[in-house]
Amino acid sequence: MHPWGKWGRSFVSYGTAAARAALADAGLEWSDVGSVVGADTMRCGYPGYVAGATFAQALGWQGARVTSVYAACASGAQAIGTARAQILAGLADVVLVVGADSTPKGFLAPAGGERPGDPDWLRFRVLGATNPAYFALYARRRMALYGDTAEDFARVKVKNAAAGALNPLARYRARVTAEEVAASAVVADPLRLLDICATSDGGAALVLSSMEFARRHGHPDPVRVRAVSTVSPTYPKAVLDLPDIATDSAAAVSPAPHAFRASIARAAYEEAGLGPEDLSLAEVYDLSTALELEWYEDIGLCAPGEGAKLLREGVTALGGRLPVNTSGGLGSFGEAVPAQAIAQVCELTWQLRGTAGDRQVQGARVGITANQGLFGHGSAVVAVR
Repeated sequence: MHPWGKWGRSFVSYGTAAARAALADAGLEWSDVGSVVGADTMRCGYPGYVAGATFAQALGWQGARVTSVYAACASGAQAIGTARAQILAGLADVVLVVGADSTPKGFLAPAGGERPGDPDWLRFRVLGATNPAYFALYARRRMALYGDTAEDFARVKVKNAAAGALNPLARYRARVTAEEVAASAVVADPLRLLDICATSDGGAALVLSSMEFARRHGHPDPVRVRAVSTVSPTYPKAVLDLPDIATDSAAAVSPAPHAFRASIARAAYEEAGLGPEDLSLAEVYDLSTALELEWYEDIGLCAPGEGAKLLREGVTALGGRLPVNTSGGLGSFGEAVPAQAIAQVCELTWQLRGTAGDRQVQGARVGITANQGLFGHGSAVVAVR
């Protein structure tokens, strides 16, 4: 990975730095790579729209197959899925996956001009609902349905900041207290500044290969990708006569778990032949502190409405029975959209190798990542050792 921050440079520099670090970690040269898959960034002009070719050019044209993938916040995981498919199809033995972003300060507004057919654009334009407002609606829903409190949300930030303080790649490396969260400015009630993630620059990369190649090149027991889920939601239009902008699940009118995110994890578990009971750790998409609690339920760590209880008992903290966001999460990194799903898998890899330093989960064997993007994009990756 390239450290997250506000560096003011081209996304290409972050991505190529991460790519070279990944190749060095694998003991390979760029010339060994048969394919490069880039996760696209819509904010960085034409080079961002063709990220695979952009990174291949920056590393030096050498004839590798090139693919570019866009799936909003799930771009990195879809890039991993694409790379894995190429390997399983025999199109390449080694695939380099890269994602990076140079993100402007402030809210992530839709890119590309006026798009009245785009529900995300409409959310901003018609409702005035920026992302923090969207996050706040989730938080209020949890408070109404389950009795979650602002103090519970603050506990998520305290937990993740403690992990981020141990991660040299994180942007924010200071521990915080619940009192500091409560004293930070209100952004979208009930969420405060320290409840939501920032926007950041950063990059992440992975080298994927066939098992045979890995073993031939000195990696007899590599971390293995057991599943990549990129399913779309099942939208109950027969039950809810609402436009797409309103909701993507029955969760708006029922205390049942969010159907989209739960289906992302379910598809990953089914492919991997594993379940939440097998997990050693998880990396989930904490756009807000309240949303992390929702993920606990969606990936099956507890029943609906019990996420805050899990947190209060210390289960998801470093040293707990099932740590979540040992990297520090987006609260410690901020959003660098094409890179973040890849960065989640980087964290799983270090944890499963036993090389995560002071934030190491002892005996880690199975991990899952999960995130949600726009337009029905979402992803989960299961990795094992």
